[in-house]
Amino acid sequence: MEINRENILSVLGGILEPDLKKDIVSLNFVQDISYTNASINVTVTVSNPALHARKRMKEALDFNLKRAFGDEIAVQAEVKGASSEEQSAHRKILPDVKNIIAIASGKGGVGKSTVTANLAGGLAKMGFKVGIVDADIYGPSIPTMFDVVNQRPTMIEVEGTPKITPVVAYGISILSIGFFTEADNAVVWRGPMAAKALTQMFTDAHWGELDYLLIDLPPGTGDIHLSLVQTVPLDGAVVVSTPQEVALADARRGVNMFRMDSINVPVIGIVENMSWFTPAELPDNKYYLFGRDGAKNLAAGMEVPFLGHIPLVQSVREAGDAGRPAVFQENSISGNAFDELVRTFIENLKVLKAKTAQKTNA
Repeated sequence: MEINRENILSVLGGILEPDLKKDIVSLNFVQDISYTNASINVTVTVSNPALHARKRMKEALDFNLKRAFGDEIAVQAEVKGASSEEQSAHRKILPDVKNIIAIASGKGGVGKSTVTANLAGGLAKMGFKVGIVDADIYGPSIPTMFDVVNQRPTMIEVEGTPKITPVVAYGISILSIGFFTEADNAVVWRGPMAAKALTQMFTDAHWGELDYLLIDLPPGTGDIHLSLVQTVPLDGAVVVSTPQEVALADARRGVNMFRMDSINVPVIGIVENMSWFTPAELPDNKYYLFGRDGAKNLAAGMEVPFLGHIPLVQSVREAGDAGRPAVFQENSISGNAFDELVRTFIENLKVLKAKTAQKTNA
């Protein structure tokens, strides 16, 4: 076969993007083509920026081009991860969601779900369309924090397919494994069962158009986290920690998990929860029960943005138990802290997406 642009595109048109199941030409993922009588250079993108996905695409390009034009042809293939805008445009799962963010922690008990609930509430207060997936399979607490424990999702037919409709509280769409299990019964699932349940909350639900979908992950680094990144195109992750050393060690592992080549999800930043204790009768006092600035220092050491301090005040616990996140308490210590967290989160996500776009176009 003669080496020319038309024939090269014809060969590339037979290569499928593995996640989107469409060929890379029709997806406009072929960025550049150049050639001589003895060589072919191509630059393409893939929806999954992970190293293993780019490596598989590079192998597919080399194999198919040499099969068509001869083994003696030198093939130079550059494979890049798609930009955030390209990923959003081509998402097979949740195509109408602009930003999908995982909220994680290295260990339990650091307030990850509290941060998720209040971050969602703060975004909703600002007028954004927000959803939450409570993916903490073994300890779902989001229904309690929004006072929807006794509610259940309904079913709706979308284009002839039955879909789960999330529960809505404070304008926030919510799906939790807690809606599908008995509150007093232990959830004992093996990894594949838990992963399947999680996947269904994305693939079998009707989320509609959202600006932000926050995913409250289980603590630690395990099967659920790996299943999530294989199923859902994450735009970033937030790691929650307390200032104490034992929590910081786990938070460090959490950040490193997202940095793994097989996962490769950018970390938007670290949140320090329970930074200090302020009693109601002494609102100007700060008692650093778990250490001071531990998570802030960890963020600096790992070159990750620091998103802010959340104080340990009684109203945060009371608000969570009452089913009304503390961010809705105007002009309170906790409400102001979460408002500031939301603003910093939005700004850092914008910066992160801009950097990603620059790298992709470089």
